[in-house]
Amino acid sequence: MSTFQAPKGTYDLLPPNSATYLAVREAISAPLKNSGYGYIETPGFENVELFARGVGGSTDIVTKEMYAFETKGGDQLALRPEGTASVLRAALEANLHKGGNLPVKLWYSGSYYRYERPQKGRYRHFSQVGAEAIGAEDPALDAELIILADQAYRALGLRDFRILLNSLGDKECRPVYRTALQDFLRGLDLDEDTRRRIDINPLRVLDDKREYVQERLVGAPMLRDYLCEACKAYHEQVRELLTAAGVAFEDDVKLVRGLDYYTRTTFEFVHDGLGSQSAVGGGGRYDGLSEMIGGPALPSVGWALGVDRTVLALEAEGVTLDIPAATAVYAVPLGDEARRVLFGAVTELRRAGIATDFAFGGKGLKNAMKSANRSGARLALVAGERDLAEGVVQLKDLRSGEQTPVALDAVVEEIRRALG
Repeated sequence: MSTFQAPKGTYDLLPPNSATYLAVREAISAPLKNSGYGYIETPGFENVELFARGVGGSTDIVTKEMYAFETKGGDQLALRPEGTASVLRAALEANLHKGGNLPVKLWYSGSYYRYERPQKGRYRHFSQVGAEAIGAEDPALDAELIILADQAYRALGLRDFRILLNSLGDKECRPVYRTALQDFLRGLDLDEDTRRRIDINPLRVLDDKREYVQERLVGAPMLRDYLCEACKAYHEQVRELLTAAGVAFEDDVKLVRGLDYYTRTTFEFVHDGLGSQSAVGGGGRYDGLSEMIGGPALPSVGWALGVDRTVLALEAEGVTLDIPAATAVYAVPLGDEARRVLFGAVTELRRAGIATDFAFGGKGLKNAMKSANRSGARLALVAGERDLAEGVVQLKDLRSGEQTPVALDAVVEEIRRALG
């Protein structure tokens, strides 16, 4: 009988690598916690219609990549392919927008699911940290989120990422551009699927990565030439705020993003060390999404950063995170009495906030010391019958090999001092 394996396109996070993923999540969320964003957690699955309406019925995410299923009770559900629609649904359901303090600022961390062709940096199960600011139309809010993401990446030690920025206009100016783009695209020699997209969501054709499509798009009308005065002024303010904050960005007139709900500001974080899957995160403003899913008008903005992609970006730059060892002290008992006494000492050390592990399974001294070294601990606490008879335990520095006897009732104090 063969053993089970993780489903295709997924992965298991195991120590020690999992510590890097935890550190990345913590680094991305730290600036958010410091800027008024509260934590939100939503179910791993939602009503299919939430994503069909919110993300867009014509997007690849909904038409090709969503894990949709019918429950025994007949409900049509889907594993969440992204976070924004779920967060907005939860905020509306809980009436957070009626609390009188807009914007409602939320951050989240979790797993998302898309049925994609697995490749490095693109999995069917992936991890993101995201942030949403719901209920305010303010260029400073768009700038704040971009600045916080930039801050998070820099805190991790990343330097070789770029921020691409664009404006997608609003309900006033985008329809005019949409018509002009459709007229242009209909005159091109394109495949059947792409021609269908012209009618449903022509902006997504601009985002097509295939070379033959990009070659035909030369001379296509540009959205920036169709922006209304209000959208131009809004976008200019975002640009000015980013520049004043010292955050570098590049204007990218073809940047669309793969979700239908974006309006005005849209942005992407890319890292050239990742090959074709260069986007490590992105987001934008989605002023009409609340109405699309049955809520009131709530202009909003947000982003999601890929944890998996960020880890790959760190590897590409050769950045090693300074992650403290999971264990600081490792206890090695020699004999039953020492086992009882040292286990008590381990419990005390843990209560004092010192990361401590124990040689379980009755290992001999040699094997137990090997385990102590493998654990990454700085100190070993060793005791045998003779030590206990003298009321001491041996404290061994695993780096220098130096060993000193310590009184049993002073173990916590001495270890605190030794660890500095």
